[in-house]
Amino acid sequence: MEATGTDEVDKIKTKFISAWNNMKYSWVLKTKTYFSRNSPVLLLGKCYHFKSEEDDGIPVRSNWAPEDPAVISGNVDEFRKDFVSRIWLTYREEFPPMGASGLTTDCGWGCTLRTGQMLLAQGLVLHFLGRAWTWPAALDMENSDSESWTSHTVKKLTASFEASWVGERDPRPPSASRNAPRGSGSVRDEMRNEGFHRKIISWFGDSPRTYFGLHQLTEYGKKSGKTAGDWYGPAVVAHILRKAVEEVRHPDLQGLTVYVAQDCTVYNSDVTDKLRASTDSGKTDDKAVLILVPVRLGGERTNIDYLEFVKGILSLEYCVGIIGGKPKQSYYFAGFQDDSLIYMDPHYCQSFVDVSIKDFPLESFHCPSPKKMSFRKMDPSCTVGFYCRNVQDFERASEEITKVLKASSKEKYPLFTFVKGHSRDYDFASGPTREEPDLFSEDEKKRLKRFSTEEFVLL
Repeated sequence: MEATGTDEVDKIKTKFISAWNNMKYSWVLKTKTYFSRNSPVLLLGKCYHFKSEEDDGIPVRSNWAPEDPAVISGNVDEFRKDFVSRIWLTYREEFPPMGASGLTTDCGWGCTLRTGQMLLAQGLVLHFLGRAWTWPAALDMENSDSESWTSHTVKKLTASFEASWVGERDPRPPSASRNAPRGSGSVRDEMRNEGFHRKIISWFGDSPRTYFGLHQLTEYGKKSGKTAGDWYGPAVVAHILRKAVEEVRHPDLQGLTVYVAQDCTVYNSDVTDKLRASTDSGKTDDKAVLILVPVRLGGERTNIDYLEFVKGILSLEYCVGIIGGKPKQSYYFAGFQDDSLIYMDPHYCQSFVDVSIKDFPLESFHCPSPKKMSFRKMDPSCTVGFYCRNVQDFERASEEITKVLKASSKEKYPLFTFVKGHSRDYDFASGPTREEPDLFSEDEKKRLKRFSTEEFVLL
């Protein structure tokens, strides 16, 4: 009887916490976000202008658009379709218990893991679908923030203008363009794309069986001294994502690897070694790489001098976003307008979705409206992500990122650097190159604990 009474108390407690979370984390989509029609908007390497044709005619390129950018000039609907197509991962409740902790929700503690999931999800979208892919149902999403879009209603740019703009910006053949949706052009290809879209989301489901779900990520987190229910910093999450990808044995994921920069340094030879690593079948075909760079944008507060760096990074076609936020809250940053960052917020409690069910609903995995935040409010602790499809892509990306770093450093030391050679060639140590029986080498464990206890504000 005593056990039964305890169970009832636990159930009541769970219901109370659930009700509290629903109230506390339901405001995210109710706040309005306004965009200026006079300034360009950058979203993960694409540039959008909200002026109509009557507003000064042809829009001008943003100062932050690269010389050969992955940009298209679009309108409000084009930007909204692009934004909504990004995968949104938020707090969930009533999912299967997480191991010994018994937790069935990540409300209040899982936000940095969720933003890390979003960054990895964008890398997977680039890997399997390409940057130009958008979800066909994106504009069908009910937009709870519709006033923010309609307050500056503008006409669509004509199809002919868009076609000519795209032709001017990308002289490369379609087969060589990183922006073309993979296999676009037929019903069969659309079905393939939608199949990968659904598959990518299913890999992030809240179940012990999914590859990149919270259950699995918290298991890897134990190796860095973290447990389910703890706060996670963006640097620790970067290493957890690397281990999660390394451990996956799914054939579709064998062509992707993750590299985490050491002490704000990307060692080029270490990256190319990963890119040329043999697959399970013994082949040495180039892999794609997701490069994660934990950085600090200042001391206790973000240094405004780093604003240009953040803008430059988010303007690159290689960027898959930035995870960070403001103190004790982590966001996934995907773009900017003027001095405000555009982000997706994981602090929204949604019900568990069983992704093992055929045709599970997709709507809760796509954010109906973007949010904006002044750069000054950003927490200095963050992790920046880049995706490169092969060695040649990495070489081009490192050159472009280095230009951004130099242009934004203002004669100070850059936030991070690319250097030739391997990390083992330098005095400070790298982890062992051989396969470790444990998930993290001893050197990695020490570095992760330092990240957890000293370097980063808890998000």
